[in-house]
Amino acid sequence: MSRRQVLEALSGLLLGMFVSMLASTVVSTSLPVIIHDLNGDQTAFTWVVTATLLTTAISTPIWGKLADLFNRKLLFQLAIVIFVLATAAAGFSQDTNTLIAFRAVQGIGAGGLAALSQVLMADIISPRERGRYMGLFGAVMAVATVGGPLLGGVITDGFGWRWNFYVALPFAIAALLIIQKTLHVPARAKRKVSIDYLGIVLLAASVALLLIWISLAGSSFDWWSMQTILMVGGAILGTILFVIVEMKVTEPLIPLSTFRNRTFTLAVIASIATGLAMFGASVFLSQFMQSARGATPTEAGLMTIPMIGGLLVASMGVGALITRFGRWKPYLIAGGVLLIAGTYLLSTIHYDTNFALVSLYMFLLGAGVGMTMQNLVLVVQNATDPAQIGVASSGVTFFRSLGGTIGVSVMGAAVAARIPELVTDRKDDIGKAIASLGDQAQKWITTLASGSIPKVSSMPHALRVIFEDIYAQGISHAFLIAVPFAIVSLIAILFLPNKPLTRMTTSERIQASEADLATVSVPEAMESLTATGSIRVPSGADAADADTTETSRR
Repeated sequence: MSRRQVLEALSGLLLGMFVSMLASTVVSTSLPVIIHDLNGDQTAFTWVVTATLLTTAISTPIWGKLADLFNRKLLFQLAIVIFVLATAAAGFSQDTNTLIAFRAVQGIGAGGLAALSQVLMADIISPRERGRYMGLFGAVMAVATVGGPLLGGVITDGFGWRWNFYVALPFAIAALLIIQKTLHVPARAKRKVSIDYLGIVLLAASVALLLIWISLAGSSFDWWSMQTILMVGGAILGTILFVIVEMKVTEPLIPLSTFRNRTFTLAVIASIATGLAMFGASVFLSQFMQSARGATPTEAGLMTIPMIGGLLVASMGVGALITRFGRWKPYLIAGGVLLIAGTYLLSTIHYDTNFALVSLYMFLLGAGVGMTMQNLVLVVQNATDPAQIGVASSGVTFFRSLGGTIGVSVMGAAVAARIPELVTDRKDDIGKAIASLGDQAQKWITTLASGSIPKVSSMPHALRVIFEDIYAQGISHAFLIAVPFAIVSLIAILFLPNKPLTRMTTSERIQASEADLATVSVPEAMESLTATGSIRVPSGADAADADTTETSRR
């Protein structure tokens, strides 16, 4: 494909990715306001995010498997429709339970967009050439990730948070039309397919039980309790049954053979930490800015720009360098180091930490994510059988989403457990601050007793300073959880095989493999042939006679 053809094919794909990112990021800065208005607590705040990540994680390998079986373009369009309709429906929510339910459906569409965008990109751009187009993906990520929170803050402050859920609709309609016109992928041979329904159910049940236990243990019931035994035991049993099913079905959801590929296995381990850092930071940094620094939603969007800047600069710069020099491993190692530095430094912030330092910490974390997130998928696609590109790509994305889901759940549980402890420790200071409020004292006693997340920016100064300190300590403590995962990620990256990047697209690799015996690997193919008889090799007089006979024939 010429550069113009690639750009035309990418236009609809980029717009589809923009729709999904915008619909997600536009809500991030308004979540504290949404949960406050719907009378939700810290657990509800966590589950509004976790529900989407959970269904994204579960559905990603399903979409990836479907991509190896059915029309990828049609699947991508279907994912856009599911995502945007669920997002719009979430705008009508009257309580946190309804909002969580619609966010869960939204995650199904998000899983499709995350998995299929990688697969379709591999269909039209080779791994070696992909860095050349990283600038476009970086620009889309920048506009959606920076512009989304800013737009969400402005909409929340000016029109109300519900309009955040409707803003993606016109972009979605445009995306569907442009994709239909511009995105053309090679036709796939029709064959009989078998969908692993039992594997889907077992995977969903296992992951859901694990995450529900992480979110509720320690608050709704004790860590060591009958509920823990049932949930954890159910998750382990479901995982064992899932593995057994995957070994026996014709079309497994996640072929266990992919784990024999060292690159895939190590990339999966590294992706877990990347997902944890990316999703955890996006959720809890916004809460930190609003609850620990008294920012409005619009201000919170502006204050997280350093992290997005780091992600944008790193992803674009590294993509260009990979295309130019063909080397990828040094950049992945650097990204792993930056992940460790960013997560650790963010665990040290307080409500009065100089914002320049906070910005530096966010930039380092964003750069670490930018260097590792897309390149781990790139490395896996480069080392995977082209017939399993969908499964392999979605597998890495699945574990990244799973890492993010578990990370947000664990970090949310840590925040939910830590803040009540800090409130108890500061009860004397809180009592003195409330006593100084005069006529407003009873109002704030009632508000704090309700258990819902308070709107810190609207508190009187005496009370606000105390709760900013409480939320800063609670949220920064949660970032410490990500540090050991980032260390494991770096270790996995160090052991990744340093395989050169191919210049062939997935479609070209499939065509080459089909013609392999005839055109690509003749010496290797000849060596693999089994001898069917013996041929006497002439020597001495026999050889001379043979030469004479051959000459007379000529």
